[in-house]
Amino acid sequence: MLDLETILQDFLILDQSVNGRRLVYLDNAATTQKPLAVMLTSRHYYEAVNANIHRGTHKLARTATEAFEKARQTVATHLNAASADEVVFTSGTTAGINLVSSSLARSGRISPGDEVLISALEHHSNIVPWQMLCQQTGANLKIIPCHEDGTLDREAFRGLLASGRVKILALTWISNAFGTVNPVVEMTHAAHHAGALVLIDAAQAIAHLPTDVQAIGADFLVFSGHKLYSTTGSGVLWGRESLLQELPPWQGGGEMISEVTFEKTTYNDPPFKFEAGTPNIEGAIALGAAIDYVNDIGLPAIHEHEMTLIRRAAEVLGDIPGIRFYGPADRSGSLSFNIEGAHHFDLGTLMDQMGVAVRTGHHCCQPLMSRFGITGTVRASFALYNTQADVDALADVTRKAVDMLR
Repeated sequence: MLDLETILQDFLILDQSVNGRRLVYLDNAATTQKPLAVMLTSRHYYEAVNANIHRGTHKLARTATEAFEKARQTVATHLNAASADEVVFTSGTTAGINLVSSSLARSGRISPGDEVLISALEHHSNIVPWQMLCQQTGANLKIIPCHEDGTLDREAFRGLLASGRVKILALTWISNAFGTVNPVVEMTHAAHHAGALVLIDAAQAIAHLPTDVQAIGADFLVFSGHKLYSTTGSGVLWGRESLLQELPPWQGGGEMISEVTFEKTTYNDPPFKFEAGTPNIEGAIALGAAIDYVNDIGLPAIHEHEMTLIRRAAEVLGDIPGIRFYGPADRSGSLSFNIEGAHHFDLGTLMDQMGVAVRTGHHCCQPLMSRFGITGTVRASFALYNTQADVDALADVTRKAVDMLR
């Protein structure tokens, strides 16, 4: 059981009203709120440490570098990475996927007629970069279809791998739109057996599930700090060290070099080869603090708490006439639904007026929405600071909003 009274004291933003009602924040799949420990870490960096890293010899530069590299080690430990050198700091999940796709496109690993495999559940950020790679290399993009319950078609997946042409599988762990949890260990093993590399999009999973990159067995994994109670503009690409050594850099500039002449540049070793220019130093340090905060509470306890809430939400909303849930019953993080006779945007607008913040629209998953013949859904997504009272408020305002629209 979580100590919710203490936890809520850490999230100052939640202690406010919207239109005279207590704020109920259920848009955590878009971004999580930040605990006081993370905000104080960010403030301390700018008030007492602010300096560029890796190059300076003065005290502030040394202190900043130590804090930045300590955060890298915190991330590596959290992911059970073999080495902190496998942790590349990025601006977020999207940047991490673009880094891998762009580097692969330049690496010579992808040839005309090769195949890139993604799923019907993907966020646009795990679709568009692979479309760009295919345009650059002549490869073909293949899609794993999903069933009516929002789970992937495993038989179709095995059939796609059987072509022998798949070079990379890029797969979301948890769908941001439907909350579907994909069997990433099983699918990674199958893809490797077929000779493909594997990238896991852990943007939604990172705040809900323990993440062990060695147990998953993938080649790359990406996530964003702001989904894990940290600040925006920070994120991580984890990659196998041998692959990071082999792949060409994505961007050129300072820090990613070993030596530069006008005739030739030699590149630094990973992770620095992929961290051109001054990074988001504060963001990386804050991410380390966020990971410490989550681990102090315990991800298993957080996950159990959230699953209790999401199951209860489905139960109390389930008796609303005309409601349809999307995704499997055993979902994680998000609960998406539509109600017959009420547009999702109108529902979300009315719910906001009553103090409940949910997300409406296609959730950057337009191909998935098209698959189900809809333009979007209402999505309530949960975090460690949500309570049973939040679930009750969600049900109450949804019923009231439906009554207004019918």
